[in-house]
Amino acid sequence: MFIRVNFAFNMSQSRVIAAIEIGTSKIVVLLGEIIGDSRLNIIGHSVGSSKGVKKGVITDLDKASDCVHAAILKAEENTQARIDEVYLAQTGRHLIGNFNVGSSNISSSDGVVRPADIDAAKEDAKRRLLPRDRTYIHHIQNPFSLDGSPLENPLSKEGRQLQIGYWSVHGDREAVGDSLRVISGFNLDVSDMIISSIASGSVLLEESEKENGALVIDIGGGTTDYMLFRKGYIVKTGVVPVGGDHITNDLSIGLRISRKNAEGFKLKDGRAYYQSEDREEKVWLIGDFTIGDRRYPLAAITKIIEARVFEIFDIIKEQLVDAELFEPRDIASGVVLTGGSSRLTGIEEAAHRRFGLEARASEGSQYVNEELRAPEYSTAIGLLHYALTGQEDNQEQVKSSGLMRRIVGLFN
Repeated sequence: MFIRVNFAFNMSQSRVIAAIEIGTSKIVVLLGEIIGDSRLNIIGHSVGSSKGVKKGVITDLDKASDCVHAAILKAEENTQARIDEVYLAQTGRHLIGNFNVGSSNISSSDGVVRPADIDAAKEDAKRRLLPRDRTYIHHIQNPFSLDGSPLENPLSKEGRQLQIGYWSVHGDREAVGDSLRVISGFNLDVSDMIISSIASGSVLLEESEKENGALVIDIGGGTTDYMLFRKGYIVKTGVVPVGGDHITNDLSIGLRISRKNAEGFKLKDGRAYYQSEDREEKVWLIGDFTIGDRRYPLAAITKIIEARVFEIFDIIKEQLVDAELFEPRDIASGVVLTGGSSRLTGIEEAAHRRFGLEARASEGSQYVNEELRAPEYSTAIGLLHYALTGQEDNQEQVKSSGLMRRIVGLFN
């Protein structure tokens, strides 16, 4: 059991925000101090092991709570600060998105759009009721259309019928509730929940990339989250219940070695795609020539990794095709890869081969300390971005430019 203590550290006229990602393989806690309404200093972080979490969903509340609470306590002790608010990442296969369209007839006699007409269209789009075991997490606004013509802001324009679309994401009420209970069990409240792919995507792309269309893929330990931008708007998100831990497990089973050695192979010798030169090469399991050390064909390693990586990408592509959203010309900025498993050698080439698009691994935000530019922190950085800019239903926080430039004083 972990007990929070009050620190003497004075943070007058500011508040401390915790960005928390409860992952399958690790817990990430990133602390930021918001000063006024426009500046945020990242003041500390911690990374802890994760237990009781499978494929992004809490399966053992007690074990998960112990791990999260330990990571929170460590972050608070490192910074001598007490957390005021929590922004929590959400992932898992239970998350589902639907595109809903709402409409309203212009009520004024002169046909000029009033705020009440806009509110009526928004309410109509969000009117869809969910089963009792589901709960909404995000309503992500897309462009308006007035009499069939798209536009950003219909206010004071003339027309007869107004429409607005929302990409609405909902999750299993119990799964969401468990993650909230983990935080509340440490005497903290969650100010907002943000889907992992949306958090990371909001800070990894330039505005021009969002406008040109981009696919962000966040490959974690137990899940892979993705988000598609078209014309600057989020039009689809999704979660694939497969991640880097599955690659490690495949190597362990296929090569009949321990998971520790399999992880070593993946990081040291692994590549995300097979090439013919691999047939002639062998690599050492440990490399110290001790008893039990032996050589394995590199071809076996790369083929095992390739099969799982291609599976992840193929599932994402299939879901985009089924939604009639996979148009390469509308994804001109290509694929951006993040998450811990985006470190895998050759991952960009593997993505290019499966999607037929240019692909790159994210280099992280230039506005943070070099240590935090690692792909494992992209979701947590995105959570702090949301804490600073506000979580609204109209995507202003996604489309506004230069927001990360307001985050200053990062890890001097």
